Amino acid sequence: MSISTIIFDLGGVLIDWNPEYVYRQTIPDPERRKYFYEHICTHDWNVEQDAGRSLALATEQLVAQHPDWEPEIRDYYGRWEEMLGGPIDDTVQLLEELRTKETHRLLALTNWSGETFPVALDRYDFLHWFEGIVVSGDEKTRKPFPEMYRILLDRYEVSPSEAVFIDDSLKNVEAAEALGIRSIHFQGAGQLRSELGRLEVL
Repeated sequence: MSISTIIFDLGGVLIDWNPEYVYRQTIPDPERRKYFYEHICTHDWNVEQDAGRSLALATEQLVAQHPDWEPEIRDYYGRWEEMLGGPIDDTVQLLEELRTKETHRLLALTNWSGETFPVALDRYDFLHWFEGIVVSGDEKTRKPFPEMYRILLDRYEVSPSEAVFIDDSLKNVEAAEALGIRSIHFQGAGQLRSELGRLEVL
């Protein structure tokens, strides 16, 4: 069955976001910075905000647990905009080609705090090229939970067998494939272009 809908992840695919842009300055020692990511502001802590926990609550809870790290913890969302490195230009160019062709529906499915996503919407014009964007923080769930994918499929009446999903997280790709959505594990714009060509999308 041919593909009618292309579903993009945003962070790591179209938008460069990296806490290193802040913490390389504030925690210059690499070992101490590694400890911070692994034991203080961890991935598991961050994804709870992606799933809808308030930034203020998350910050205060963590400060209470690790008072010696208070300035660094507060920087995580206090300086969050500085963690946005900008658009990933080669992938944005590919998205523009797809948009210009007007042969496929373009949707986005992102793990992102509902409190910070409006900043991205204001900053990146290309986010307005999508027919719709499902933001995990607004939905109070996140990838790779099946519910997150089903929200998009149901809301935009997408048949899984007619869609292709692009994400830089292998876990998220595998979860989409388990629901019958063909998926591409994003590793760069060149690789993505080749994969979409193989699927006769480009």
